[in-house]
Amino acid sequence: MPLHRRLPKIGFTNPFRKTYQVVNLGDIEEKGLEGMIGPEELRKAGLIRKATLPVKILGEGELKRSLTLKAHKFSQSAQDKIVQAGGKAEVI
Repeated sequence: MPLHRRLPKIGFTNPFRKTYQVVNLGDIEEKGLEGMIGPEELRKAGLIRKATLPVKILGEGELKRSLTLKAHKFSQSAQDKIVQAGGKAEVI
């Protein structure tokens, strides 16, 4: 049997894929973070593993205080909830 039929088939892996560390608004509220919150503060709180990798904020949960969040990406629901609470969503 030819070599190409004996070797296992391997799928495609996109080398340009960007993976984000995901943080929910409910987790930020639960930890009690205040003021200006960036990746370094999220890492210190234990919500992400590395501050150097990109962060995405999702809108799961409720936000009751006004915060300034800095992240690489925000979901639309997260932006709406942050603005509704009187805070800001800044893209790094």
